Order: sequence, then C-alpha cells, then structure tokens
Amino acid sequence: MRSVEPLDISLQVVTERDRGVLSNLLELYVHDMSEFFPQVEVDESGRFGYEPLPRYWAEPERHFAFLIRCGGKLAGFALATRGSPVSEDPSTLDVAEFFVLRGMRRQSVGRGAAHALWSRLPGCWTVRVSDANAAALPFWTEAIQLYTGTPASATLWPGKRAPWHVFSFDSAAQAAGH
Repeated sequence: MRSVEPLDISLQVVTERDRGVLSNLLELYVHDMSEFFPQVEVDESGRFGYEPLPRYWAEPERHFAFLIRCGGKLAGFALATRGSPVSEDPSTLDVAEFFVLRGMRRQSVGRGAAHALWSRLPGCWTVRVSDANAAALPFWTEAIQLYTGTPASATLWPGKRAPWHVFSFDSAAQAAGH
C-alpha cells in the first residue's frame, strides 16, 4: 500500500442523508470492538447497532459526526461529543468513537483524521483508550504527541471491565497553526 499524504485526508460532516453509510461503518467498528468488549453482542437481526447514534442529529451542538475520506474515498468515521465522561467541564470535547477501515490503517490516515478533527473543533480534548484495546494506545500516544508537539501521557481512569487511559490536551493553539 502506498503512503498517504495528510493533504489527502478530509472530514465530511455526516448529514441525515449519510446516516445509512455511518450506520454501516458503525457495524464494522462495533464488530472490531467486540474483540475487546465481549459483552457486545449482535441482536437477532445480526446487527450490533449503536444506540447513541440519534443524538448526533438531535443534539448537533453537543454531538459531531464525520466521515473520514482519503483521496476522496471513504476511509472511516470520527464521532466527537462536547462533554466527556471523564471531565467535570461540560465544554470538554471527547473522541467518542473513531474508526479507520482496516485497508487504510498504518498509512497515516488515522493520524491525519485525528489531527483534522482536533483542528476543526478547537478546545480542550479528552481521548479515552480502554486498557483492553492495547494496540490503540501507541496510535493515540503518537497522534497526540505529533499534534501538540509535546510528550503525550495518559492517566488511568477506572472502568467497569478494564481501566481507561485518558489523554487530555488543548487543541486551540495547534488548530490556529493548521
């Protein structure tokens, strides 16, 4: 696979018209996550579903949904919320869900999309990574460090089934420069 230049990566706001595309991608994402969260199961129709999805249209000031595109092709999605479950500040932004198609991974697509997300919504951010998803921890550590230009470190936050690594940073200064 070829290396992807960051300029090839864009975020497209998900509209009601794109809801089916996002729902399909969410099925792939939740399937991947079921490896780390065995309590996640398909329903009788063979679908996982994603219960919070309607909030992204009902509460557009607090929920942000984007399709990730690379060279114009669909590459994944990013869901963000204003209000993080690990922050008392209701204005803190949170990477709620983030997914890059397997064929697009390890080509800087995820890093470029994360950087685009943080620049698009400048402010204080939290990124939560479950200890059960150990492969994601180096990705997020590197993406945040490259974006902020400072070492990224996480604090441990208790979880129901596994602890969470929580990164916190402010994207406002970097967003102004991107």
